[in-house]
Amino acid sequence: MGKQQAPHIVWDWNGTLFHDIDVVIKATNASFEEIGLPPITLERYRELYCVPVPRFYERLMGRMPTEEEWEVMDGTFHRHYWSLAEGAALADGAGELLADWQAAGLTQSMCSLAPHDRLLPIVRTHGIEHHFIRVDGRVGNSTSGKAEHMERHVAALASTVDPARTVVIGDAVDDAVAAAHVGALAVLYTGGSHSRASLAEAGVPVVDTLAEAVTEATRLAA
Repeated sequence: MGKQQAPHIVWDWNGTLFHDIDVVIKATNASFEEIGLPPITLERYRELYCVPVPRFYERLMGRMPTEEEWEVMDGTFHRHYWSLAEGAALADGAGELLADWQAAGLTQSMCSLAPHDRLLPIVRTHGIEHHFIRVDGRVGNSTSGKAEHMERHVAALASTVDPARTVVIGDAVDDAVAAAHVGALAVLYTGGSHSRASLAEAGVPVVDTLAEAVTEATRLAA
């Protein structure tokens, strides 16, 4: 029972541990160009971004993209993203924070909407896989949010993790929604896809560094 009561962190990957927001903007603008949309700035992206992603495009275009437009944008985005992602790095201090949490005898895992078969190789490339007791990326082509994915992730950890003492650290309002869905807590980080103002609407702590996120997670889980 003692093990179940220990704090646990569920990390998001894109925009949280992995500082890829500049890559995302470049890939997004490449996909926009394909269907004649003007480029978007980082600030505008953070103001409008949401999941499911087609709703983000609806906010931008004033209408839902057609099926053909969606296929073109989705394909273009991923082609550019995965090409550029090879040059992106972990967020500042991420590796040290993961190592310190593990060294303290605490557990952590990763739950990401990145495709699982793409996620594992890039996590391994950055040499951090051994810090996690579980890494789950998205399987299949669902464009829905993270809640159901988080539910499966936490269920797989049920023997060692207590949701009530679990803190999800992510860069999107959807991370807070997913945390609430499984009875966990959340801390949101401003280094990724959302503006601070939009993150604040989630009603959970918002921080500007991952070090602050871990400090806040420790406080919440206590």
